[in-house]
Amino acid sequence: VQLQASGGGLVQPGGSLRLSCAASGSIFRLDGMGWYRQAPGKQRELVAAIASGGTTKYAGSVKGRFTISRDNAKKTVYLQMNSLKPEDTAVYYCNADGKDSRLRDFGSWGQGTQVTVSS
Repeated sequence: VQLQASGGGLVQPGGSLRLSCAASGSIFRLDGMGWYRQAPGKQRELVAAIASGGTTKYAGSVKGRFTISRDNAKKTVYLQMNSLKPEDTAVYYCNADGKDSRLRDFGSWGQGTQVTVSS
């Protein structure tokens, strides 16, 4: 199972970006999907996650500014990021788990997309 992330870039403080991450491969079922980020010199941290039924959770630092959503038919997870701050600058990674076509559990990571918030 592969994840392909897109949508990163350079944005000014207060701006918005939308990240997308599409899953492909021999997928029987997608369960949790989420976004993590890693800033230089820091550990990777959870930004937001969404369960197959739509339940969401967010890091405290992004609540009220970021929104995670998913399109199960397209096997895609999105992260709408508004009111961006310089401290949101990081490489953003998508993550998904579930079962493949052989009913084996999988957990996959996307390749990462850079988000830079700077004036």
